[in-house]
Amino acid sequence: MSLRKIIYLLSSLLLLGSCSVKKFIPEGEYLLNDVDIISNTNSANALKASNYVRQKPNAKWFSLVKVPMYTYALSGLDSTKWNNRVLRRLGEKPVIYSETLAEKTRKNIEQMLQNDGYLHATVDLEPVFNEKSRRATAVYYLHEKERYYISEFNMVSEDKAVGDIIIADSASSMVKVGMPFSVDGMEMERRRIASLLKDQGYYRFQKEYITYTADTTRHSNKVKLTMTVSGFIPAVNAEPVDHCVYSIGKVYFVANAGLHLDDAIFEQCDTLDYGEFALIYNGSPVVRTKKLLDNNYLIPGELFSQSNVDRTYSAFSQLPALKYTTVRMQERPDTTVLDCYIMYEQNKRCSIGLDLDGTNTAGNFGAMASMTVSDKNLFKGSEQLSFRVFAAYEAVADLKGYSGKSFFEYGAELSLRFQGGLLSSLVPVDKRKLVSSSLFSLKYNSQDRPEFNRRLISGTWSYMWSRKKEAQHKIDVLDLNYIYVPWISDTFKREYLDSISNRNSILKYNYENLLITKLGYSYSYNSSMAEKNRFERVAYSLRTNVECSGNLLYGVTSLFNTARNSEGQYTVMNIAYAQYVKGDFDFTTRVKFDDRNSLVMHLGLGVAYPYGNSRVLPFEKRYFSGGANGMRGWAVRTLGPGSYRNSNSSIDFINQSGDLKLDLSVEYRSHLFMMVHSAVFIDAGNIWTIRNYEEQPGGQFRFNKFYKDIAFSYGLGLRLEFDLFVFRLDAAMKAINPAYTGKEKFPIINPNFSRDFALHFAIGYPF
Repeated sequence: MSLRKIIYLLSSLLLLGSCSVKKFIPEGEYLLNDVDIISNTNSANALKASNYVRQKPNAKWFSLVKVPMYTYALSGLDSTKWNNRVLRRLGEKPVIYSETLAEKTRKNIEQMLQNDGYLHATVDLEPVFNEKSRRATAVYYLHEKERYYISEFNMVSEDKAVGDIIIADSASSMVKVGMPFSVDGMEMERRRIASLLKDQGYYRFQKEYITYTADTTRHSNKVKLTMTVSGFIPAVNAEPVDHCVYSIGKVYFVANAGLHLDDAIFEQCDTLDYGEFALIYNGSPVVRTKKLLDNNYLIPGELFSQSNVDRTYSAFSQLPALKYTTVRMQERPDTTVLDCYIMYEQNKRCSIGLDLDGTNTAGNFGAMASMTVSDKNLFKGSEQLSFRVFAAYEAVADLKGYSGKSFFEYGAELSLRFQGGLLSSLVPVDKRKLVSSSLFSLKYNSQDRPEFNRRLISGTWSYMWSRKKEAQHKIDVLDLNYIYVPWISDTFKREYLDSISNRNSILKYNYENLLITKLGYSYSYNSSMAEKNRFERVAYSLRTNVECSGNLLYGVTSLFNTARNSEGQYTVMNIAYAQYVKGDFDFTTRVKFDDRNSLVMHLGLGVAYPYGNSRVLPFEKRYFSGGANGMRGWAVRTLGPGSYRNSNSSIDFINQSGDLKLDLSVEYRSHLFMMVHSAVFIDAGNIWTIRNYEEQPGGQFRFNKFYKDIAFSYGLGLRLEFDLFVFRLDAAMKAINPAYTGKEKFPIINPNFSRDFALHFAIGYPF
């Protein structure tokens, strides 16, 4: 079907749906077509006011067309017919304009402006009705008038000790002279002070003890603000007294006895008393007492701190052996002592997981099956031991002169993860504020291709920590990788490795035994995980990684002038080792327009440099471009480096690799119906080499020409979003192809479908 016919068909369906909408509009009422918020003074106020709209028009696909409403409108009035039910389920019921909700919206926006310092602001609602189409547009006119500012700020406290604490921390105040007179700002200051006092022992202090009095001057936009901190009211109609400071009494660890304080249940449990601590358990203690103490931040005798309660809860929730955790406080009668109960339920100790995924490791479609067996409480300290085995198969196409036509991959991984570790004391922040863990793992990977067999044995020691849940740190203390190639086919050796006329040093280097000793650090941040950003329209994530390899070995081998191989490289036990430095930067930001539409932008940068004992980066550390998570107009590993044009060889993906990578993407995502989502996207980027390799003509990065090598592609994607994963299908076309010159370089003008189209199936979002 031609593009013209598709456009004609869609236009006809929309026209038909538009005509059918009227039958769902009751007599005398109107379809809510749009909502306009107009401010002649501050456009930011109009944008903020959109969050207070109580009734919004029907959703639009890609913020353009109300396809869900038109789909619903194609149904008949008889809801007993299956086709009508299907159309209604796929679509969205037309939104009928409501005067009541419109008036509530007007009042909400007006209150918002007044709370933000525009004390005399008003909002006018002027709906516009179209009698012919029976549609309405709700128009809100914002009249902010003059904004009021705080000219004087005073604090009065009925409790001197509380007042002294607030004054000592006044630098952190969210209400200061010169700021707009904002109700939201004053409310945030109430919460901040309540949190501050709760961290200094004031267990019963609530923000309701803080009130404000504002005094305005006639013919002036200045406000004199007084904050009053009331004393504690012990009973109804009682006189206020000073607030009490509470301390931690005894700490009880309660295992498998429910999550509520119940003395009757506790009496049926076993108890182990350790003086200031006690263990109450039903059945078994679950984890060792030392592990409980290591994760507890509530110390008997210290002042109560809400932050320490939160840290304790967070630390216990990180233990794989535990399923549910809660922290409860109980006052001792007639005292200011709080007994603490850390209550938790045991998780299922052992688990088995089975996974089946689609793969294209060798550039062709295949499948991979894996099984993971885990023990979440190996040594009674919530240590998690996991053993994973996997196997994969792919059919390899277009290989002439080779006996095999398949790619097999199999392997195993044994890992042990536990909280804390030897590096905890070296982290340059207070250890007690960290959630940290260590990971040890051993891996074996085997790849059998028609051209060669490749084996990888690796061992890693990593340390992870976080102070806030939105930020994560990781150090690869030790990462050893031994790569060896036990078999290479005679055809492959003759044509690519030993042939004088076709000698390829990059290819040869990557089919020799190699040792990689890596030290690395990575950092990730996700703003949407922060509590204060949960409702923000703009969210972003950041990932960085730096690693180096071979420096220590190079220092030792060069100092003692150990043996070299035929390529002039130092060796360890006759095995050459890699030496390089590598850094990656990945940034993604999402702008949410409404509940159905968002814009996502992505930037990825990477650079790696081989030196010393290496002339070429190891194959595993080189950059590739193309595929479902990069330049989607190209198949995996078929773009670049630079303007290099591949030789259409089955093993040319070795040459199509580089030392630098640039990825730029813009993706407009829209929810279509039910679990179906879609996206339109534009990708730009490429890879380059730092050195000029004879085997990769046009692949070297040069500042005066790299912009000419940037490739572009565009496309459309469909996604099925489930609770735990996303199925994604992206169809893309090349727009600018740097591997060609002349007209062929611009497929956007001269498209060749068989050459310029790529289809990608993947699981998860590309970024």
